[in-house]
Amino acid sequence: MADELVHYEVAAGIATITLDSPHNRNALSAQLRRELSESLDKAREDDAVRVVQLTHTGPVFCAGMDLKEARGAGSSDQGVNEFPKILDQLWTSPKPVVARLAGPARAGGIGMVAACDIAVAVPEATFAFSEVRIGVIPAVISLTVLPRLTPRAAHELFLTGDVFDAKRAVEIGLLNACVPAEELDKKVEGYLKSLTLGGPKALAATKELLARPRPATPAEGFADMNALSAGFFASEEGQEGIQAFAQKRKPNWVPQD
Repeated sequence: MADELVHYEVAAGIATITLDSPHNRNALSAQLRRELSESLDKAREDDAVRVVQLTHTGPVFCAGMDLKEARGAGSSDQGVNEFPKILDQLWTSPKPVVARLAGPARAGGIGMVAACDIAVAVPEATFAFSEVRIGVIPAVISLTVLPRLTPRAAHELFLTGDVFDAKRAVEIGLLNACVPAEELDKKVEGYLKSLTLGGPKALAATKELLARPRPATPAEGFADMNALSAGFFASEEGQEGIQAFAQKRKPNWVPQD
């Protein structure tokens, strides 16, 4: 049996999912895709998990689809057919997902970064939508990437396939932060800790809120949003949060250190 390529562990409410296939730059092989999808399902279903961290071993976060497996395969047999599920698992996860990049991402790897709620990288991390350079297109990942990027940057980078650095990735909306390597873990841990302080149901509903189409004017949305807000104020979780605030204690959903 092949060694696992994706590791999964839970501590203090945080599920850490680690891509561990450095021999092929953490490319999205069939085995890695399967194990990553299984790990994301585990995190979603585990009530002890409040937040997910997606990270990696080796110098590269993810090189995109495994081109060795793609070579010679027909359209119905391409591994990319299984990739939308992974992007959807990341995008719709009721638990916030934080991507930690200590190295580059390419193509499908960038699609996963964009599907995460928060992403942090080191300055040495580079990015490229390299699809056009090999005669394919960034079709699947466009669904997670384009909502993040500024339109001008998307046109330039999708069409040229040029490499860009982490600083620019922050400027165009792909990353939340770019920090020196020695500060990466501290920065990521800060995001993870902050996210564990939110109510589980409130976090899930807020992710759904962020994904909703915006009404043409605020007035058109006030009735629905007021009902949603009032429901959460009156909910068990909301009442616990209000009581905890009044009593100057942590709400009961905050993981124990």
